[in-house]
This record gives sequence, structure tokens and C-alpha cells, in this order.
Amino acid sequence: MCSNAGYCSGCRKFENNYKSLLRVNLTALTALFQHYLNEEMQMRSVRLPYACCLSTIGLDGFPNARFVSLKEIRDDRFVIAGCMSSRKGAEINASNKVAISFWWPETQRQVRIQGIAHLMPGDIADRYFDERNLDSRIVSAVSNQGAALDDPQALHQAYDQLVQNIGETGYVARPENWGAFAIEPVRIEFLTFSDSRFHDRILFRKEGDQWTEIKLQP
Repeated sequence: MCSNAGYCSGCRKFENNYKSLLRVNLTALTALFQHYLNEEMQMRSVRLPYACCLSTIGLDGFPNARFVSLKEIRDDRFVIAGCMSSRKGAEINASNKVAISFWWPETQRQVRIQGIAHLMPGDIADRYFDERNLDSRIVSAVSNQGAALDDPQALHQAYDQLVQNIGETGYVARPENWGAFAIEPVRIEFLTFSDSRFHDRILFRKEGDQWTEIKLQP
């Protein structure tokens, strides 16, 4: 009998459940990601279901990570958005090699994605900006995210003034320094945790125009 029965069982379960889904290409992998996300959302009331950790290469050479919201998967790319003049925007502009990580506690799964961030057209960024709640749009319009806060009162006054200016229309134009990036994956790792500690880890890696599958030790 296999001493790693828990691990082997996990691999078989993965293969049996998704064998028809995984014709290893990017569309299949993003479909699997969406399937995992949907399963997590069905199991609990998720306050921030699309939260993920975005990691960039810092301008000082140190890795830099923060949590952002995944807007959608568009053309097999993972879309994020935010202030372009912030540290994350400057770091992506300097080096567009990024990583995003998802942790889903109810289904005990983790997904790690490495890829290339591409700036999206302004009209698409407009749509993402308009989908945000009013307070978020106003704060984005009056704040320079991540810059030193020298005068909190002036910032609040700018907020109040914009609220007064927009009146009942609720319209706030997207600031020029607010944009969206589409992350094109080059590596995706799916990990399902096991009580036996023989976690199920499968890495999909792009090599040229092809994707290869590698099972990793736990």
C-alpha cells in the first residue's frame, strides 16, 4: 500500500474532477481558477471575494506586496486597477513582472500566478472606475495614493468640496493617474491543502507557445 495515500488520493481527485477541463492551455487554466473561486464563494459569505496579494519588484530592489481586488478575468488575463502614480504603479511601470496570490480558507486552496502586466486602454479603465462606489471614486479623485499626508485638513476639505460640486449627479471623472492592468500569466500554481500534509500542488508553466504541467512535492 502506498505510504503517501493521502497525497495520491488528492492527485487522483484533481485529475478525475478536471480531466475534461484541463487541455493544458491558458483558457482552461483560467476556467479552472474561476471554478475554484466559485466553489469558495458558495461555501461562505465572502466580504472581499476577489481580494488577492499583488507583489511587485520594488524600485529599491526589495519585493513589495499589498492586497488589491481582482476586477475580472478578461481575455484570459487577470485585471487589477488603481492609482498609477502610487508605489505599485511606479513599480509596475519600471518592471512589469508581477505576481498575484489567492488564499481561500473554506476550500483550503491557494493559487499563485506570475505574469506580465499590460496597461489597459483608457475606456476600459473608465468602466472599472465607474463601477466603484461613490466614496471610493471621490477619494481617488482628491488623493495621491501613497504620498506623504502633510495636511489632513486640506485633504478632507478637498473631499467635501468635490462632494458639493458633484451634487446629486454622483458623477466623478476618472483621474488621469488611475488606470488598469491586465496580467498575462506565465506560471500558475494550484495548491489544495491536505490534513495529511501531502498537499496537492500542480504548476502550469508557459514555455514558448505551450503550457507544461508539473506536479510538485508538498
